[in-house]
Amino acid sequence: MATPTVTAALNGSVFTPGQQMLLTVTYSDADTQPLTVTIVITDAKGNSSAPVKTTVVIDPLTLTVTDDSGRAWSRISDNGAVAVYRSVA
Repeated sequence: MATPTVTAALNGSVFTPGQQMLLTVTYSDADTQPLTVTIVITDAKGNSSAPVKTTVVIDPLTLTVTDDSGRAWSRISDNGAVAVYRSVA
């Protein structure tokens, strides 16, 4: 299995108390694989349903943001490759 990669950047390097902090995280995993599964049901007489498709992800990623002050970080957006988190200094 490949090791996930991640980069992160804050919207500043110095913050005053109460100031909004935005953290942008870019991440990926070379071996994460989307997969489509197609299901058809057939009865004993040979009658078949219409195909139904569903998608799954093999080796999904989980993104967790913490800091050493115990500050809460709220996810603003996440498209599966770039996530933005917000907190207050």
